Amino acid sequence: MKKQVVLAFSGGLDTSYCAKYLSEDLGYEVHTITVNTGGFSSDELQEIEQCAVALGVASHCNIDESRNYYDKVIRYLIYGNSLKNNTYPLSVSAERISQSIAVANYAVKLKADAVAHGSTGAGNDQVRFDMIFHILIPTLEIITPVRDLKLSRDEEINYLQTKGVKMNYQKALYSINKGMWGSSVAGKETLKSLGMLPEEAFPTQLTRNDTEKVVLNFEKGELKGINDKGFEHPIEAIQYLQSKSGAFAIGRDIHVGDTIIGIKGRVGFEAAAPMIVLKAHHALEKHVLTKWQLGWKDQLGQFYGNWLHDGQYLDPVMRDIEAFLINSQEHVTGDVHVQLYPYRYQILGIESTYDLMASSFGRYGEMNLGWTGEDVRGFSKIFSNQTMIYHHVKERNKKV
Repeated sequence: MKKQVVLAFSGGLDTSYCAKYLSEDLGYEVHTITVNTGGFSSDELQEIEQCAVALGVASHCNIDESRNYYDKVIRYLIYGNSLKNNTYPLSVSAERISQSIAVANYAVKLKADAVAHGSTGAGNDQVRFDMIFHILIPTLEIITPVRDLKLSRDEEINYLQTKGVKMNYQKALYSINKGMWGSSVAGKETLKSLGMLPEEAFPTQLTRNDTEKVVLNFEKGELKGINDKGFEHPIEAIQYLQSKSGAFAIGRDIHVGDTIIGIKGRVGFEAAAPMIVLKAHHALEKHVLTKWQLGWKDQLGQFYGNWLHDGQYLDPVMRDIEAFLINSQEHVTGDVHVQLYPYRYQILGIESTYDLMASSFGRYGEMNLGWTGEDVRGFSKIFSNQTMIYHHVKERNKKV
């Protein structure tokens, strides 16, 4: 019997090449899998399956991981207000983690001999896929034809044409990866350190030039409602918010970051709903959490996002941080008012029964109700005491 290989399949040039090469050159029985984490429509999934069948694979499987993707990954990025380099909502990196885990589990289910992906040797995805596979399916061979053979796009096209494969070989001006937690956009402008993507490069175009107010309802840190409209699951609320905010072309930017392989990378993205959710959630937290809850969350949330970006999602420290993040959300409940405008948004404020800015305790800069001026005089003296002693000793020793 032929050896079986499970191939992570998107229907693009790289994975189409892999499907043909694995079966006809290496002699594997190829089983393709497409993991939908919210970026594919039903029509797109059908087209991908038809492509796999046309390439002669033994079987193809579409797996919907959308809810699991949110439950296991996205909600912790929201809890941690995680933005890579304070800019990028980890759209693709988070998606690849969920997809690679699903591929590994599918390979175990099929009792496959090997697993494969179409990553090149130039980016982060190769590391993310490989690391998850090394951890979850260490006995399976990992095959990466495009990376190992150092293939150019033209070489892949020539190979598929000699095999009689018919597909659209015209390279798009911009490479777009659409997902539930944002879409990445790469083009000639992102290959240089200077230059912004043009309007037409973004997958969602501006269609509204007016303004609209939306109220986001959070319950224990999770988005559960918008404008008095409730949702069964937070991903439905995120998708609904995206349908509203995307029309305003909100959340566009270019991210510059350090790749896992040690080089700088530049990529454009649009993430209207993710950026609004993250900033609204953070605004609510600033009202309902204490100083040091916020302080430690900032550090742990940043570490969580960076470690996930680097493919280290399965490190047990990530489960420890998740436990902290869950506990921190106990009182993150309330409404956040947001005004939407073309290309931007504004947080108007929050309403919460857990608001620590309650007027019954005093108004900042105006009055206090919990202490007297004499209390503050004594507190200031005690609070500065150690530093005062330090400077006194320092000056005394100068005179010696």
